[in-house]
Amino acid sequence: MKPIKIITFIVFLASFISIVCGLVLDVDYSEKLIGFGVLGLFFVVFPLFSYYRWKDKDVKDYMLTKENLDKMRENQRDL
Repeated sequence: MKPIKIITFIVFLASFISIVCGLVLDVDYSEKLIGFGVLGLFFVVFPLFSYYRWKDKDVKDYMLTKENLDKMRENQRDL
């Protein structure tokens, strides 16, 4: 496995466990556990996951340019 995938998975597990512990345990700082878990998911896991999934892709393939629209119209005619 690639290191970024392992790091993303470990941080995801830590955030998820933090949220679950905050919900289950009855301690004074349970709300902080939930908050840090959510922050970890949105500010660490999501960007790492997005970078890992998009790093070798070309953004122009997913944009609606004139060439891509022409290709889509041509494919619709073939059906």
